Amino acid sequence: MVMKAVEITELLGDGIGPELRASVHAVAARLPLDVQFQPVDLSLEVRRARGRELYDEADTSMRATRLALKYPTVTETESPNAVLRRRLDFSVIHRPVVSIEGIQSNFREEVFLHVVRVATGGTYEDPGRRIGRDAAVSLRIVERTPCEQAARFAFELARKKQLSVTSSSKHTIQRVTDGFFEDVVRGVAAGYGDVEHRVELFDALLAKIILKPSDFGIVLCLNEYGDFLSDMACGLVGSLGIGASGSYSFDPEGQIEVAMFDPAGGTAPDIAGRDRCNPAAVLLAFGMLLDHIGRYDLGHALRLSLLECIANRVSTADVGGTLGTRAFTEAVIDGLVDRLPASQK
Repeated sequence: MVMKAVEITELLGDGIGPELRASVHAVAARLPLDVQFQPVDLSLEVRRARGRELYDEADTSMRATRLALKYPTVTETESPNAVLRRRLDFSVIHRPVVSIEGIQSNFREEVFLHVVRVATGGTYEDPGRRIGRDAAVSLRIVERTPCEQAARFAFELARKKQLSVTSSSKHTIQRVTDGFFEDVVRGVAAGYGDVEHRVELFDALLAKIILKPSDFGIVLCLNEYGDFLSDMACGLVGSLGIGASGSYSFDPEGQIEVAMFDPAGGTAPDIAGRDRCNPAAVLLAFGMLLDHIGRYDLGHALRLSLLECIANRVSTADVGGTLGTRAFTEAVIDGLVDRLPASQK
């Protein structure tokens, strides 16, 4: 049997980006898959030189492969993430947040939470404007289609993982906008009678997650609420940088059209090129990509190996180990290969 190649648009970045890329390529080379990366250089220097033409290239490549892996990029005049979100119509962001053994946290409870965020609208869509000297205003935008897409994504994920969905907003105060969001979610929930759905006010939700995170599986939020919740949840598990997310756009039939996966955290220029960065987040992002293409077996094996390394302090210094980037990557690969069937090694 001829194995079909998996083509992935690879969005190159700044700072530690090249080292993260090397880690991903090393892992990909040991998988029983023909992974072919199609690089597009989004580093700051190239963006300055090529401008819009570069984003046209990224757009074309991502629509062709329907898959992308993005490395951290510097924000100067624009955020590449925001530009890509607009260009590709990404309407949903999925951020899993899970407690990792071996990473120190001030929070004692186990966290296993999926944040599903409407990636457009809210107050983020409008930067606002000043009214005279003493006032300012911004427009809050909530649209049916991205809310429906996020809700369907959340309920499909809940059905697959046998979790509940909690939609959260301030619908008692923002009655028109947040109320509309909750109406849309209820409409989608009606088609998922097998999935438990609850509604929580967002301020109360934050307190309840801290008090008993095990009560929540998937939380579905509007744009800014999802942003706040993602960072809070990452703080609970001890790191803003050990995590990954997926961004999704959809075709008119509601199927995922383009999926982009990227690590949390920035470009870390202070340690760039010094074999000191932690590739865990980008490897988790790569694992999400493997899940997305139907190779959950490989994504799961990668996650188990990575988490075991961190738990045993076979890791980089930022999470209690002594290894450099390359050595940690090799340790993860060794564990991954051990978990593959003999026929696939």
